[in-house]
Amino acid sequence: MTSAETSDATRVPRRDDAVRAALEQGLLTADRPVVALLDATGIRASAAALHTAFDAITAPGTPVLHAFAVKATPLVPVLRLLREQGIGAEVASPGELALAAAAGIPPERTVLDSPAKTPAELREALGLGVAVNADSPQELDRIDALVRSAATASPIGIRVNPQVGGGSIEALSTATTTSKFGVALRDEGARAWIVRAYADRPWLTRLHVHSGSQGMPLTLMAQGVAETYELAEEINRHAGRRQVDTVDIGGGLPVDFGSDAMEPTYARYARLLAEAAPGLFDGRYGLVTEFGRSLLAKHGTVLARVEYTKSAGGRAVAVTHAGVQVATRTVYAPGSWPLRIAAYDAKGRPKPGPDVVQDVAGPACFAGDLLAKGRPLPLLEPGDHVAALDTGAYCFAHHYAYNSLARPGVYGFAPAEGDPGATRFAVVRTPQTLAEIVTESGGPHTRSLTDL
Repeated sequence: MTSAETSDATRVPRRDDAVRAALEQGLLTADRPVVALLDATGIRASAAALHTAFDAITAPGTPVLHAFAVKATPLVPVLRLLREQGIGAEVASPGELALAAAAGIPPERTVLDSPAKTPAELREALGLGVAVNADSPQELDRIDALVRSAATASPIGIRVNPQVGGGSIEALSTATTTSKFGVALRDEGARAWIVRAYADRPWLTRLHVHSGSQGMPLTLMAQGVAETYELAEEINRHAGRRQVDTVDIGGGLPVDFGSDAMEPTYARYARLLAEAAPGLFDGRYGLVTEFGRSLLAKHGTVLARVEYTKSAGGRAVAVTHAGVQVATRTVYAPGSWPLRIAAYDAKGRPKPGPDVVQDVAGPACFAGDLLAKGRPLPLLEPGDHVAALDTGAYCFAHHYAYNSLARPGVYGFAPAEGDPGATRFAVVRTPQTLAEIVTESGGPHTRSLTDL
């Protein structure tokens, strides 16, 4: 059994210990009834599994950069932890670039992707030596001008859309016929334009593809990578030289939100890629990946106190302090983004008892603010706690300020050395204060409109 698999086997007990310890150590109180927890041990194990999976399919000496998609969990301590595990950063805005820099991730291990880069963003990235993937012919024209005006150490490429199709979540399918991302490879004249663009620009040395994320079949993702590899081969044949030296295959590995299983694994996806495009991994090309959700989702937990319980239409309802502000996608699209819910008692112990069908509601003032609907759980009571599982990506780090609800504190945890069952915590992000809410909502400018 690998270290990653061992970590998976101990992940649930670690989580249960952390929930109990969070209450014992006062991270969740009557005044702070919701908290987010991150399993540092699990994050390290996922990073190790990623390295191992691609080491197994790449030729010795192949340059490989695993760049974490910062959008998944934009928290500086998370980026720093991943940096220590040999993971770089994929950024899509000046804010994300600033977060990566604050975490100490060097420019040469950072990749900038975005469909709407401004001239200032491009100038900064090229000045720093950050890798840049152009999303459109118009953006490439901008880069042309910048490259002519100043030398850059940035690797530069073009993002292509292989148009292989979509998955079960339309909003996350980026390789459809009409996707807004990249140069549509199957559109009339597009492939010939790309080949000419590289022939005319010796400094274009990369190709980038990202076919989609949650809901995408692995075979479709692998097909998109394979077609991009074939394009790289065509470009190099046409140029008569090894011009494209690196292929950025994006990320997108889906997560199993229905169980504690770490499926699909990086190893499974890597083997599928090696079968679909064996030439990509024979040592002639460098490799960049941009995984996000799959590195963090399983290692996050939102813990919230049950404030009240009631019955409506014969169904039990537990009103908690976690809802749309920490799990926005789940609330607005529950069919695509269901979350598992675990029940804990007032002391943070897994709650026993027969399952009762009930709703788990959040605190926001609209009827759809539900973490779960009609879910069988031990009957929740005031003072109990619910845990929204698999929330380490795209949840509590993407606070939605409905009703001016405060951002919860985020804490990393790990087992305490030499004390079985004990947990130690570290602050990742402090809980938002009411004063901070007022400031962000224009408090310093109270009279600005009345004075007009």
